Amino acid sequence: MTDCKHYKIKVTGKVQGVWFRKYTMDKALELGLKGFVMNQPDGSVYMEVEAHDKNKLQEFMKWLHTGSPLSKVDRVEILEEKNCEGYTGFEIRR
Repeated sequence: MTDCKHYKIKVTGKVQGVWFRKYTMDKALELGLKGFVMNQPDGSVYMEVEAHDKNKLQEFMKWLHTGSPLSKVDRVEILEEKNCEGYTGFEIRR
């Protein structure tokens, strides 16, 4: 077990109206990650995700480049933060 890692992520492309948030939540829960995902007014999807398992986080970030079956991801921007927020689950925020 390593120290907690926390990331802020913005995904752009055809990622709204294609079940991207639902699939993202399902993948995060499958991997045991904590945080949230939400649509942005500019058509992108923003999320914060954290975990102690760096391998699970890397698998999640790799998955984001594909996303849901109907999505078309153009770009994934990832910013690592210094501290974890202590999320207790993963949710879709409106």
